[in-house]
Amino acid sequence: METAIALDRATKRFGELTAVDALSLEIGRGATVALLGANGAGKSTTVAMLMGLLQPDAGRVTVAGRAPRQAVVEGRIAAMLQDSGLMPGVTAAELVGLARRMYPAPLRVEEALELAGLREQARRRVERMSGGQVQRLKFALVAVAGADTMLLDEPTRALDVQGRREFWAAMRNCAAAGRTIVFATHYLDEVEENAERVVVLARGRIAADGTPARIREAGGRAVVRFRVPAHETLPTLPGEVVREHGWATVRSTAPDDVVRRLVGSGADWSDLRVSPPSLDESFLALTGSTHPAHEEAQVR
Repeated sequence: METAIALDRATKRFGELTAVDALSLEIGRGATVALLGANGAGKSTTVAMLMGLLQPDAGRVTVAGRAPRQAVVEGRIAAMLQDSGLMPGVTAAELVGLARRMYPAPLRVEEALELAGLREQARRRVERMSGGQVQRLKFALVAVAGADTMLLDEPTRALDVQGRREFWAAMRNCAAAGRTIVFATHYLDEVEENAERVVVLARGRIAADGTPARIREAGGRAVVRFRVPAHETLPTLPGEVVREHGWATVRSTAPDDVVRRLVGSGADWSDLRVSPPSLDESFLALTGSTHPAHEEAQVR
């Protein structure tokens, strides 16, 4: 598979703080990859290096085999960065048309608006658009570049549920067209629903890398829950066991072993359910951090 993005022991420091620490990562063309991590994990710094906005202090960063700045000039990569503003007083189509002029091989304005799900809002002025429409317009400004690779840094921050749903529907249009999409987020549900690969960052390094299912298994514990008759004594079970109100809950990395021991005990357990590890719990275990959305709320 052709490589879209490559970081080879890339390191970025700010004074005594090492934001990205000898990070090595390859992303193939056409992949949809989530960068997941709490504040300070190195997500935004990594995105900035991929766009050529920051230079690594050590190591190497390439996009489509080129230096990031060259890739930007050639229109091979485009980004939707945090807190970027939009010019008021113009329509969505006019703004996308202005952006289109900056790229060597752009999409047509109509194509970009279609990808962003904004065809019906083409003549609407920016200041009259909803929050979700504004975010999708920002996405259209990225899409119009015609770039093979798109970087989205916290693209749905401050959007409500409907706005987030509309935005990701637009993003999936581009993914279906074969573009490489890398997005940094602290919303775990967005990772589950949209990423085929997840790279978990912690303190500037990769803590885990794989499909969402593998990330859950790597650090999380399954939950085994069942009814316990009042007179029954629980056998020794691997994991954290909580018994209350006639139910027992076992959090364990070995759920199959838990079930085998329960069945082997011969006791009258009922309503037994096994839930797979959650991405939330796995994230906490892998990074030693709080849920990223919770940390975001605390910092802000």
